[in-house]
Amino acid sequence: MASSKLFPLVTFSSILFLTIFSLLISPSLAVDVPLSTPLPSETICNSTPHPSYCKSVLPHKSANVYDLGRFSVQQSLLQSKSLLDLLENDLQGRRSSLTLPAIQALEDCHFLASLNIDFLSHSLGTIGQSSNVLPSSDADDVQTLLSAILTNQQTCADGLNSLTTVHNDLIIPLSNGTNLYSVSLALFTKGWVPKGRRNNVIPNQSNKHLNFRKGRLSLKMSSKARAVYDSVINQRRHLLQAGDNEVVVKDIVVVSQDGSGNFTTINDAITAAPNNSVASDGYFLIYITTGVYQEYVSISSKKKYLLMIGDGINQTIITGNHSVGDGWTTFNSPTFTVAAQGFVAVNITFQNTAGPSKGQAVAVRNDGDLSVFYSCSFDAYQDTLYTHSMRQFYRECDIYGTVDFIFGNAAVVFQNCNIYPRRPLQGQSNTITAQGRTDVNQNTGISIQNCTVTAAADLASSSFSVKNYLGRPWKEYSRTIFMQGFIDSFIEPAGWLAWNGDFALSTLYYAEYNNRGPGSNTSNRVTWPGYHVIGATDAANFTVSNFILGDNWLPQTEVPYTGGLI
Repeated sequence: MASSKLFPLVTFSSILFLTIFSLLISPSLAVDVPLSTPLPSETICNSTPHPSYCKSVLPHKSANVYDLGRFSVQQSLLQSKSLLDLLENDLQGRRSSLTLPAIQALEDCHFLASLNIDFLSHSLGTIGQSSNVLPSSDADDVQTLLSAILTNQQTCADGLNSLTTVHNDLIIPLSNGTNLYSVSLALFTKGWVPKGRRNNVIPNQSNKHLNFRKGRLSLKMSSKARAVYDSVINQRRHLLQAGDNEVVVKDIVVVSQDGSGNFTTINDAITAAPNNSVASDGYFLIYITTGVYQEYVSISSKKKYLLMIGDGINQTIITGNHSVGDGWTTFNSPTFTVAAQGFVAVNITFQNTAGPSKGQAVAVRNDGDLSVFYSCSFDAYQDTLYTHSMRQFYRECDIYGTVDFIFGNAAVVFQNCNIYPRRPLQGQSNTITAQGRTDVNQNTGISIQNCTVTAAADLASSSFSVKNYLGRPWKEYSRTIFMQGFIDSFIEPAGWLAWNGDFALSTLYYAEYNNRGPGSNTSNRVTWPGYHVIGATDAANFTVSNFILGDNWLPQTEVPYTGGLI
């Protein structure tokens, strides 16, 4: 509690004085005080997840939430830069004495710390100009970045946990950084995020179709490549239909293994894409013809607004086999990674063929904000699809896997997808989701709407019994919703599986709404405090329009979607 010596520092009307006095006695009343009101920093810290740490970092004076929030984000930026320096020193000074797993884990942390510096700089640029509640779209942008910063920090810590020689040197900086980022997110949420911003659902925004305007083409294409491209457009009129709206295509290149296109590898085509495009310029389209592409593809954060179209599921296949079992980190095992904003993929299969005995082996890791996968397939076993961070949308996709095969801490909606648990190792259970939300203020979670959950052929014909669950809580505030979908009978009546004892059972948020099928009966579901059978009002918060504010960015892609409840 703040000392009474603080009172003479500011002048209040008698009513406001009594309000502040009451607030100091009961910090929960802070919601009743205008956000611009100066309060002791100790009082404002009580509304964060880490009050003691907050009080040790923020200046001991009276200020409003905006001034303290800006200070916290500035300190977070300094902390990120300090961590990056420590990681660089470790990599440069100790590389020769480190094991390969330690080097990879440090490199993951270095990459994530550099992202955090970019995200914090961008966030500071937004809140530095405002001492008021932001418009919903701007607030969601910054909350997404600050949520991703915490996710990146947690991913770094997870990768170092088993590496004692490295982890001991970094445990305090990592812990302090996590606490500070959490304080920054809490203060931003309190000051800048509009209350109830996710409750304006637009129902039944759907029936949109892709079509392309081949305009402003600047890259030269051979006549043969042009013929290939024109052929695919003509063949795919069921997908690329004419309509009222058009997807603007800035440039087009063709990838074909037979040499008929501009490139024979996907990575070469990505290299040719411009850096830091903006949405209004249109997409750089990479058309990938039929073939099996044995490549590890990475779309860096500079390659914004790429559109990749293949010849169809199981026709255009991108494949690899990196795994934790073979010495890779989970974060670096993916066949395909996305870090760029505005990425769209259509008609492609992404594989990791390491197999169930190799442990974590990711087909796709996605950190691309405002990214879309439409009519794609994700094919692996444990940890198939790593929806790591940012805002994502998946429509009419097929997802195959065993343990935790949709996981991560993005704000993500799966709509009209097919989810196929497959046969794991004998003795293993299948868990479809493992959501990784670590902080109550993160705007993240997995929303699965109007999807079909059925057993893959190898699981359906398995010679041994397998227990199958909708998910388990990877992190403390894990959040997953299944709604308006079909769940087949092979899902256990309890529905959900504990991670370890009672960990997260009261802090998680797991919910089901209006599902159908023999596995959708909720009468014998878990009785955890964090599990809920919800109604339409709560379910609406996890729709495309509300949960990922899809109406602000999906129309440009022309990918079909339903904004509200179906």
